[in-house]
Amino acid sequence: MSQDHTKEKQYQIMLEYRRRRGLETMGLMASQAWYDDPKRLAFTLSRYKFVAKMLAGSEHVLEVGCADAFATRVVVQEVKKLTAVDFDPLFVDDTNSRMSDRWKFECRVHDMLADPVAGQFDGAYALDVLEHIVPENEGRFLRNIASSLTPRGVMIIGMPSLESQPYASALSKEGHVNCKTMPDLKAVMQGHFHNVFMFSMNDEVVHTGYHKMAHYLFALCCGKKDSR
Repeated sequence: MSQDHTKEKQYQIMLEYRRRRGLETMGLMASQAWYDDPKRLAFTLSRYKFVAKMLAGSEHVLEVGCADAFATRVVVQEVKKLTAVDFDPLFVDDTNSRMSDRWKFECRVHDMLADPVAGQFDGAYALDVLEHIVPENEGRFLRNIASSLTPRGVMIIGMPSLESQPYASALSKEGHVNCKTMPDLKAVMQGHFHNVFMFSMNDEVVHTGYHKMAHYLFALCCGKKDSR
């Protein structure tokens, strides 16, 4: 059998894709995870799927701290428009160098501690970002995100729980200066939103079980408060 043809015809499209556009590339962070700890990609994609389903149908969504944005297209698949920002130009350059015409979104450099992102968004999310923001700056960080939301906009924050840290790898814990318990994260988000709904996550499973056994936390927030 020729290497140009598969034994089952339904798989031929894979060879056609490779011939026409080459193979997909993973991005700096995803590639490192795939080499060092492959299962971690499953967890990352599951977190983005949760965000995608919660924000499905949104007009314009903001991702804060996108890093290599490998999983961002999972959200792009469910929303009408997406803008992703990161404060590190290296990650933004990597993302834009791999941008797919089919799953296109805007990705640019922006420091959320400096200013809000210009424009209006009906959804915003930051996954694995807040734990890297020192506590004295978290209020400004969250206010700047919320200020770009429409009055009915939704924000989702995802972060590892404080209880998970004794079991986290050295690389995973690097830069973690602000992990929280679920009650603490809820209290912080209630300072910015009238409604805060909390979810636990273990591996790729999102649930409402006992929060002290959760390795990851989601805060789904709506009804932003006046930031003045």
